[in-house]
Amino acid sequence: MAAQKEIIIIGGGIAGLAAGCYAQMNGYRSQIFELHTLPGGLCTAWERKQYVFDGCIHYLFGSGPGQPFHRVWQELGALEGRRVIDHEELLRVRAADGRTLVAYADPDRLEEHMQALSPADGRLIHAFTDAVRTFRKFDMSLLQQEPRESWGPNEWRALGMKMLPFVPPMLRFGMHSAEEFAARFKDPFLRQAAAQMFSWPEIPMTAGLSLLACMANGNAGFPQGASLDFARAIERRYLALGGQIHYNAAVEKILVEEDAAVGVRLYNDEEYRADYVISAADGHNTLFEMLGGQYLTRQLKKFYDGSFPLHSQIQVSLGVNRDLSGEPHWAVHLLDQPVTIAAEERSLLGIKNYCFDPSLAPEGKSVVVVMLRIHYGYWQRIYGHRLYDSEQDQVADQVIEQLERFYPGIGGQVEMVDVATPLSYERYTGNWQGSSCGWLLTKRTMPLMILGMRKTLPGLKNFWMAGQWVEPGGSVPVVAMSGRLAVQSICRQDGKAFQTQIVGEA
Repeated sequence: MAAQKEIIIIGGGIAGLAAGCYAQMNGYRSQIFELHTLPGGLCTAWERKQYVFDGCIHYLFGSGPGQPFHRVWQELGALEGRRVIDHEELLRVRAADGRTLVAYADPDRLEEHMQALSPADGRLIHAFTDAVRTFRKFDMSLLQQEPRESWGPNEWRALGMKMLPFVPPMLRFGMHSAEEFAARFKDPFLRQAAAQMFSWPEIPMTAGLSLLACMANGNAGFPQGASLDFARAIERRYLALGGQIHYNAAVEKILVEEDAAVGVRLYNDEEYRADYVISAADGHNTLFEMLGGQYLTRQLKKFYDGSFPLHSQIQVSLGVNRDLSGEPHWAVHLLDQPVTIAAEERSLLGIKNYCFDPSLAPEGKSVVVVMLRIHYGYWQRIYGHRLYDSEQDQVADQVIEQLERFYPGIGGQVEMVDVATPLSYERYTGNWQGSSCGWLLTKRTMPLMILGMRKTLPGLKNFWMAGQWVEPGGSVPVVAMSGRLAVQSICRQDGKAFQTQIVGEA
């Protein structure tokens, strides 16, 4: 009888946990090495006094039974016994004069609302909401079901046939950014507001249409209990399958012999050996530190030379002694005058209100979160100096000052303040430049998302990468599927049929 093969997985985020689960389901012995004390990586939350601040999930594709991506959560046990909260609207965009665009999940309701805002844009509005209706039949998981590196002409042709019904709306909207879409409106307010409908103006409309369609299908809910509980559920599934996790176990080097990955060495000089290595850790650290810059292609070097967009951010989280349950769960305010926050001029402020999840704050109190896109370089330069702490305090004060405009009196009701900078993300998760989703999903990175980035390195055997650094745009379901695909590839190399199992199945 052949000896059981072993897989080492670097990183205990969602991609690493998923890879571990599928490794165990397919008869491998696996170990995960995680630098932090907790599972989840960027899929996390943190408790401050009586408040829980969520740092990841805004909506979860696959939350609806029978919908794309749902089976992967059944296999990973992520939603076992967990209530999913479905919103009727994605967010609201509000101008200083009170005009408000509500991004309703229901395309009929959205069309009626937008037509009332601007009858002159009726034809464009109908075409847009009709595209959402069409996308309700779109299977977002098509690109994640098999390793694309092994695809030939037949597989790509089959995908093209499945995509045919969606070509007209994709040609009209999908390949444009939200900002470009918004510029088509005649109404000045909608030209501003529609650009922010999907939270960042560079987002390709394909992603925006898919998001609204998933919400309309009940397939983009919020798992009650915050992101860390979600990650913990997958950790439990992995351990129940017989996997092993090492925490406080940062990997220094990937061991390579005769151009094959054979294990890892930790910073404490401990070495562990395996037949295969999957890095579900930070891409930059994996390629340039753990592998010492070996096996890099010209394209890979270009990805990390600073020319591809990243998403670095500051998250200001507030625990407030005030019931905000009557307020929208997500509102983007267009400011009448730009304000300077975090050393950058801003013309809008996005506010998330978590009152929809009663587990995150005591009764009658609220969690409010403001996320600000920022440039990493400035925060990296001041890190370790007194200015870093004072800048964090100043950012919190500036945010609270702006919140007073929308919630008068809130400044005196703030009981807890927490500021996470890109250096916080980098310190706790190891992600390059503190990027919370790897490569930002834009028109430029969209082709990479469709065609797929390489998960292996030329010349290096028995090594795979998984997670947001090989899946532009990231997202929790996509990185989970990335871990799944890595194990599928290993099974294919070993001549094994890939197997999965839903929790509770014999």
